[in-house]
Amino acid sequence: MAFKIEERFEVQAPVERVWKYLIDPKRVVECLPGAELIEQQDEHTFLGAIKVKVGPLSMSYKGQAKFTEINEQTHQVRMVGDAREVSGSGSTKVSMLSTVSPLANGGSEVLVNADIDLVGKIVQFGRGMIQEVSKQMFRQFSTCVKKQLEAEETPQPQQQPQNNPAESETKAVAAAPLAFRALWAIIVRFFGGLFGRGETTKH
Repeated sequence: MAFKIEERFEVQAPVERVWKYLIDPKRVVECLPGAELIEQQDEHTFLGAIKVKVGPLSMSYKGQAKFTEINEQTHQVRMVGDAREVSGSGSTKVSMLSTVSPLANGGSEVLVNADIDLVGKIVQFGRGMIQEVSKQMFRQFSTCVKKQLEAEETPQPQQQPQNNPAESETKAVAAAPLAFRALWAIIVRFFGGLFGRGETTKH
């Protein structure tokens, strides 16, 4: 069974950051549901595994993925993959082209075009269900990528107080009584309920 997938998503991060992410298999695999990076054979070739669930059937594949094109100017990367089912006779071949383009708001758009060829018992579920599962996996992937890259883009609030240590200490001191009062209120409510007393908490 052969079919095509075309998906796109936006990331609020600059093109170069998104591009570096997409050509780093160790980072990409973290966002692929059920995927695992087993070994890096050379700069562009990797061995991996992935588990896929379609309907009541779960399958595990192991195989090789290779970057056949990495274009720094156009921010395009092409990957081909060939995997076989671990406990069956099924197999899959994938050719995927990903392109990162700049957006007017400073973010990036990622466009993915993939040609997939499946062999084995997985095809019994039909093209519609398999494509839907593929879309779900892609949505999970894109959500994870956005979360990671956009978190890097957002300034960390912990770094701000370094410019004014005195202000940081003041805030810490001011927060201490609040924390103590909250803890005291919990203790009073606990013992009040334990002994059935209706005493009013004094502040």
